[in-house]
Amino acid sequence: MEEIDISPRILVVDDEARMCTSIKRLLVPEGYRVETSTRAPEALRLVDSRRFDVFLLDLFMPVMDGFGILDHIHRQDPGAPVVMITGSASVETAVKALKSGAYDYLIKPVEPRELLRTLGHALEKRALMRENRNIQERLEASERKFRFLVQNSPDLIYTLDHRGRFTFVNSGFEKLLGYPCRELIGKTYETIVFQEDREKARWLFNERRTKERATHGAELRLAFAQDAAKFRQCEVQHLTIELKATGVYSRAAATPFGRFLGTHGVARDVSYRKYLEYQLRQAQKMEAIGTLAGGIAHDFNNLLMGIQGYTSLMLAGLEPNHPHYAKLQSIEDHVQSGSRLTRQLLGFAREGKFEVRVVDLRALLEKSAGMFARTKKELRLRTQIQPDTWPVEADAGQIQQVLLNLLVNAWQSMPGGGEIFLQTRNITLMGDAAEGKRLKPGPYIEISVTDTGLGMSEELRQRIFEPFFTTKERGRGTGLGLASSYGIVINHGGTIEVLSQPGAGSTFMVFLPATRKPLNLEPAAPPGVPGGRETVLLVDDEESVIAATAGMLRRLGYHVLTARSGEEAVAALGEHRGRIDIVILDLVMPAMDGAKTCQAIKSIEPGVRVLLSSGYNLADAGGEGIPAGVDGFIQKPFDIRQLSQKLHHILRAPGAQTG
Repeated sequence: MEEIDISPRILVVDDEARMCTSIKRLLVPEGYRVETSTRAPEALRLVDSRRFDVFLLDLFMPVMDGFGILDHIHRQDPGAPVVMITGSASVETAVKALKSGAYDYLIKPVEPRELLRTLGHALEKRALMRENRNIQERLEASERKFRFLVQNSPDLIYTLDHRGRFTFVNSGFEKLLGYPCRELIGKTYETIVFQEDREKARWLFNERRTKERATHGAELRLAFAQDAAKFRQCEVQHLTIELKATGVYSRAAATPFGRFLGTHGVARDVSYRKYLEYQLRQAQKMEAIGTLAGGIAHDFNNLLMGIQGYTSLMLAGLEPNHPHYAKLQSIEDHVQSGSRLTRQLLGFAREGKFEVRVVDLRALLEKSAGMFARTKKELRLRTQIQPDTWPVEADAGQIQQVLLNLLVNAWQSMPGGGEIFLQTRNITLMGDAAEGKRLKPGPYIEISVTDTGLGMSEELRQRIFEPFFTTKERGRGTGLGLASSYGIVINHGGTIEVLSQPGAGSTFMVFLPATRKPLNLEPAAPPGVPGGRETVLLVDDEESVIAATAGMLRRLGYHVLTARSGEEAVAALGEHRGRIDIVILDLVMPAMDGAKTCQAIKSIEPGVRVLLSSGYNLADAGGEGIPAGVDGFIQKPFDIRQLSQKLHHILRAPGAQTG
């Protein structure tokens, strides 16, 4: 079968043969079929005998100029795109060419890129014109196709008249916004535009520009129909759309574009995409703030460690009736208050979990809710905790802290009293549902805390998880409750979502990954303050921590060696090989950190016990990010009782070999 050449046909008319040859050499490699003529009579015969897609005419030629040839072309082929080319440019000739019906006007020497771009646009115009001429022949089939595609499109498709009134809307307006299509016809576009975006919509929704200058990818907010109840349940009262719109003009030649007839446009719902972008921005912001908070808390815990250590030593040497005993206990209380503050910071900073085990979440929630309800008699706490609530792998103390923070927040939002609803449900998140919450697919427990309080604005809602941000009066709160709750939940592989409107209360929804592992019994803490005779290598880069901890260890009866860096620790282990029973190792040190030091220690003495210590919150031995071979973890600041019990547990564990 003979192939049909559908390459665009171009006629170049110029009395300079070199110009014709130059243009032909440029266009043929670009896929054009080019014919040339240097004389007007020959050009007219070609126009009469052959079909061309675009014409390139020299403006000034002997016998007949470009205007005469242009007129002849349009008598034979109305609307054919003609591009005028001349070396004698003036405003008058350019205006005359355009008024005579030329598609465009180029000045010699012609830039190849400009010529190719102009031809491309001219061919687009030609294709549109031919399509318009054939539209009547295909009207019935086109109408059915148009109706099906447009009415079943997930996008909003519309046309406006020159006054901005709807002349057509597809069914998406009713599906997405709740407006019956027939009721919108004849109404202006402002009917559906969100109040605050109406000024912006004047230049976008009712677009008057065409081609490259038309609206492309602009964002606007559209309002839901007031009587559409199902849409009023949304958290926000508008739909965010991405708009593409262009002006429509008549063929009249009064202006370069013709008379403005109206606008046609397509609007895509991007609310879900905007939600994902917001979630990502929030996560990035929280991560940055968390890094800063974690560093501050770590350094502060080291300071508290020195205070706590010396206080423990002084208390251990005093009788309870000593005049300074109560004062020292008060110092310990203040240290613990500071420690709780840094724990909240570290919880927000997502620096790990303390004691991870399988937790009976139902029992934990019931216990915490009962304790809270007994202290807040002015509130009514309603619970709906499913009996078959799945267990979770978590730090029970941290999850309890999250729940109490949410309950306290709900209580503070209801100064005149009210109701709090605590509910749980087992859910499985897959696909888009998991991706939308930035969670891994799988089973989750949803814990929701709903209050009937004051609610909050969108601006406030976006800041509630920032540390130290609070709406309370100065001295009434630190602003860390929700921030630490957010960090704890994220660190457990979950997330928190908030729904709220001013005057309509708030709902906090916590999602925690469920586990199929069996429940564990809580280990019993060893009683008393047991001591020992073993040799301890204490490694820390903070002099105050070394001094305070070494004093507590000696008070407990241990023989103490000290090192101020990882390198010193490795050297000490080699010097005292076989005589060191346990290493208390700081995790964060310059040059050679705790992880590298632990690896070096184990290569020298595989059997030596390692107790990791840090101002950060970290998982127990074997947890994520903890070097293999670590036997325990102790959080700074710790007192002499905590230190003695931790050492006793590790050194008396099965398999321990002590000197």
